[in-house]
Amino acid sequence: MQTNVVSRVAAVIVGLEAAGLIVVVVRELVSLLSGDAASAPSGLALLVLTAVGAAAVAAFAVALWRGRSWGRSGSIVVQLLILAVALGAATGAYAEPVFGLALAAPAVVALILLILGARRTPADSASDDTTPD
Repeated sequence: MQTNVVSRVAAVIVGLEAAGLIVVVVRELVSLLSGDAASAPSGLALLVLTAVGAAAVAAFAVALWRGRSWGRSGSIVVQLLILAVALGAATGAYAEPVFGLALAAPAVVALILLILGARRTPADSASDDTTPD
């Protein structure tokens, strides 16, 4: 799979999402160390899970940049999860519609770019043709 401009832009957006998760990890760590967490074991578990998620999203961004197909599929799942979180943030008892929109906007853009980047160009299909002439 060759990379193109659309895939590179999607990789940058996914990379920025990974950076945002790293900021959340640092914030959780500071909260845990300062004693703001109601339960230390729960806070530690949340910190570890968020760090694993940040590492996975960063790996997807690198894979997208390098043109690996597994990065695209993982990134699509991440965008769908972000959209689910954004929907939850925008609705419900403690709704924050502006925050939900701020989460959803880059996820929608990235999802569109990921789908557009998956389209094969004629040059791609010609290079993958394995049938003999």
